[in-house]
Amino acid sequence: MHLTTTPAPPYYAVIFTSILSPQDAGYHEASDRMFELVATSPGFLGYDSVRDTDRIGITVAYFKDEASIATWRDQPEHVTTRHRGRTEWYEAFQVRVARVERAYGSPT
Repeated sequence: MHLTTTPAPPYYAVIFTSILSPQDAGYHEASDRMFELVATSPGFLGYDSVRDTDRIGITVAYFKDEASIATWRDQPEHVTTRHRGRTEWYEAFQVRVARVERAYGSPT
């Protein structure tokens, strides 16, 4: 396990929280594919992600700027997978976008 190392601020964080439905067939494979695909998206800096046993998940994806977030948002395979998430896999979800002004911590 590790925490993502990000550059000096400013940069952006997309915070995705969700409650996974019990009907999650195909979800884990799609999730793995999205993590694989976002890693190739221009301006993507990394992510931190957890899901607990109560099916609550939090993923924070870091991007260089808002244009990079828009590029990822509009990526065709991501658009399709997001739709499946909303209609098949999530009981509830929230997306929040924040500009990171300060960041500090200990080495991982």
